[in-house]
Amino acid sequence: MPELSIASLFPFRREVVESSHVDGEEHLRVIVRPDRRFRPRCSTCQALGTRIWKRQSREVRDIPIGPFRSVRMTVQYRKVSCPQCGKIRVQDLDVCDVGGARVTLRFAQMIAGLCKHLPVSTVAERYGLDWKTVKEIHKAALEEEFGTTDYRGLKLLAVDEIALKKGHRYLTVVIDFETGRVVWMGKGRSERSLDPFFAAMPEGIREGIEAVAMDMWQGYINAVSNWLPHAAIVFDLFHIVQNYSKVIDQVRRDAYREAGEDRRSFIKGARWLLLRNRENLTERQEVRLKALLQANEDIATVYVLKDQLKQIFRQETVPLMALALDQWCDLALSTGLAPMAKFVQMLQSHRQGILNYARHRIHTSKLEGINNKIKTLKRQHYGYHDEQYFTLCVKEALPGKSTGLEQVHAS
Repeated sequence: MPELSIASLFPFRREVVESSHVDGEEHLRVIVRPDRRFRPRCSTCQALGTRIWKRQSREVRDIPIGPFRSVRMTVQYRKVSCPQCGKIRVQDLDVCDVGGARVTLRFAQMIAGLCKHLPVSTVAERYGLDWKTVKEIHKAALEEEFGTTDYRGLKLLAVDEIALKKGHRYLTVVIDFETGRVVWMGKGRSERSLDPFFAAMPEGIREGIEAVAMDMWQGYINAVSNWLPHAAIVFDLFHIVQNYSKVIDQVRRDAYREAGEDRRSFIKGARWLLLRNRENLTERQEVRLKALLQANEDIATVYVLKDQLKQIFRQETVPLMALALDQWCDLALSTGLAPMAKFVQMLQSHRQGILNYARHRIHTSKLEGINNKIKTLKRQHYGYHDEQYFTLCVKEALPGKSTGLEQVHAS
């Protein structure tokens, strides 16, 4: 009976299997040496080496094969004198990267693919690897694919921040509004946080940016105004309503302090009842809301004005939107409530950015949804101590929808 060969399981171009043996029931050990039919090439420049300087070996892990859960490979290789680099270099190998993790290239590719769907700890446990090794393999693969910011096709942007850890540690997130792709993430949420993103952006792309959606954070406003003076800054309904929620809550607290004991029971604990959209209330909550609005005129007034505030952003042209904004501000000021006066002042100081929504129907609510996915990703992986790795994982998980521009640029 002919002896079975395992050479076909190791189809490397310039290396051959010299020997193999089974170590226990589930372990296979293989020795691989350079194929002597090929002259060694420099791993840096691919030039043919002129002289073999030293012979060495390295043990690496390979993918599981058949019944063998663990395949350990001893790879023999040579260091050669490279005429082009003028230095002693390791020969180029098809099996593994001598300067990288102690796994074969095909095992590293498999691990990186699994890490797209499974936590690093799970992959490490499954194959008996250290989690740091798995993480570095995944990170190296991500760095190759997402390490360089892809600015292609950018016209409309959305910018927001996400809290990475407690203690006011933030990351600034920039997405392509049209595709939902996470384009860039950087430390902090100050004016300087966006400088690296815009500084590396090609000038032609920078000039083609039409509008940027953001909240009313002054640092982002200053950064975009500085780098993209021609682009429209757009403040959307989401963050304006979010700011108005603080007005409602302040009026509720003031009403609670001024109310008698018989009416405080209607106001206490009603914060989320007032902030939630009315269509999302249960029947029981709707009954309680009506009782609350009847119990306090100020709360009823700010609650009704919340719905009218949303009508501003339903106008189709700038003149109509400006008229609706002015009318709402007049109504708000007529209430005589101090929190309302402060909110109106904020709206008027950001007037142009609000009206720009009539020209560019972009918003940050899409980015808020992405931020929720980022938070879920962080929880699933029990947090990230390596912020660069975290950024790469987010880019991999949120590549956005295809618009066909990739094929255009490729051609």
